[in-house]
Amino acid sequence: MKKITSLLTVTFALAVIGMGTSQSASDETLRVGMECTYAPFNYRTAEGELTGYDVDVANGVAELIGAEVEYVCQKWSGMIPALLANKFDLVVASMSITDKRKEKMDFSVPYRISVGRLVGPKNAGYDLFDSMGMAHAANFAGLKVGLERSSTYANWFAAKVPEANIVFYDSSETMYIDLQNGRTDMIMTNPMKAHLKFLSKENGAKFEFVSPPIDEVKYFGIGVGIGLRKGNDELLARLNKAVTMLSNDGSLEKYALKYFPFAIHKPL
Repeated sequence: MKKITSLLTVTFALAVIGMGTSQSASDETLRVGMECTYAPFNYRTAEGELTGYDVDVANGVAELIGAEVEYVCQKWSGMIPALLANKFDLVVASMSITDKRKEKMDFSVPYRISVGRLVGPKNAGYDLFDSMGMAHAANFAGLKVGLERSSTYANWFAAKVPEANIVFYDSSETMYIDLQNGRTDMIMTNPMKAHLKFLSKENGAKFEFVSPPIDEVKYFGIGVGIGLRKGNDELLARLNKAVTMLSNDGSLEKYALKYFPFAIHKPL
């Protein structure tokens, strides 16, 4: 057993070393863009410390490829333009991989699943989906649905339930406030975030999920990946290897269990 353990340790160490370039950790710094307000994925604690699942992933990847990390906080609506303008090198901000986004940028292999779910008042009596999870489009007519601006959810609504009255928000915080105050009938958001930030809290006690999980790849993508500018193939290969290693060695599950009672990635 000791020989096997030693062999695995050496193999892992060689793999990590092989991922590096001629640069050392001291002379390679990756600037990472994220919202810094998107709990529990990337946000600041009461003490001002940046934390969350995305932060853990970024730190884990950086450690494997031998780089330092410099975080840049950026509003979601300007995330891709800021990346393309070289304000930062990577986006680690729970950004779903979609064909539309891939026209402008590259993505690593997924480090998290991408899914949406509707949240609304309890006992509202909505009849929005059938037993197979297909939307009753006509039943959305007249309903105000809150969405965060520039999210992938808008594409799904435009294609599947154009009858809904969409209200866009620049931040999830404002979106939740309007839901509580009745200015919207429901919102669509990430169910992991909705559970931790709202439904499990006192101010969310009168609300619940009013839809099944929606994960249509055409609209939500294959999952969440690390975004970067096109033309950085060597860096992309290193990112892919690092994310795969974090998946295979159990690190991604470990990161998830700090915030959720379940893993939030698919094995690579």
